[in-house]
Amino acid sequence: MDIDLTGRRALVTGSTGGIGYAIAKALAALGATVAINGRTQERVRDAITKLKGETSTGAFIAAPGDVAHAAGAERVRTGLPDVDILVNNAGIFEPKPFFEIPDEDWQRFFETNVMSGVRLSRIYTPGMVERGWGRVVFISSESGLNIPVEMVHYGMTKTAQLAVSRGLAETVSGTGVTVNSVLPGPTLSEGVAEFMTKMAAQSGETDLDAMGRAFVAEHRPTSLIGRLATVSEVANMVAYICSPAASATSGAALRVDGGVVRSIA
Repeated sequence: MDIDLTGRRALVTGSTGGIGYAIAKALAALGATVAINGRTQERVRDAITKLKGETSTGAFIAAPGDVAHAAGAERVRTGLPDVDILVNNAGIFEPKPFFEIPDEDWQRFFETNVMSGVRLSRIYTPGMVERGWGRVVFISSESGLNIPVEMVHYGMTKTAQLAVSRGLAETVSGTGVTVNSVLPGPTLSEGVAEFMTKMAAQSGETDLDAMGRAFVAEHRPTSLIGRLATVSEVANMVAYICSPAASATSGAALRVDGGVVRSIA
């Protein structure tokens, strides 16, 4: 199976931690040169230092810029004119009751979770088409299919990503460029770990695995694995669909949700 990415250049947005960091590490392990993105130069520098200490293959370059804004996306483009692989991972989440979500939050979530990927896809995909090879991946969520009542605005953005991903795949059909979405389920990212730690202060529980299993049992009871996924498990799927081996997979919504979504298709 051809999963070699030697000579390919990848950009993973929001890759200074969490799922994005794990994806960057996985792509580097396959030989890609990976551009690490975060809002500040300092966070990007620290992430690259950590990645270099954890990996023996691949290379990393800095691509700082707040991609939630057009100026930030332009900053990234200026320092990184072309890529072969674009992983639109940058995103935010926040539990909040529907009737307490103001207009500003809806707009902030849409700009960060949706427009960041739209802008960067518009910047980088044409070059992939010209070269006849490329990979674009949107990190959506099972919440795009099962809208979570505790954060409807987040779920809305994840559904929108599915629409953008499929539409872009249709746009570049037959060019050698594939576009797909990956839908993680509940995942033990740094943000989720922080969220659960705050919850633990009330319950007294300190075991993250136990807290994760309790969360899944209460809030995602349809999960077939009964636990939180790891960031590496999500990254493995992304690394595969970015590889030459996945050349016949495009326009797909690929779930790494532990079976939370109760449908066959």
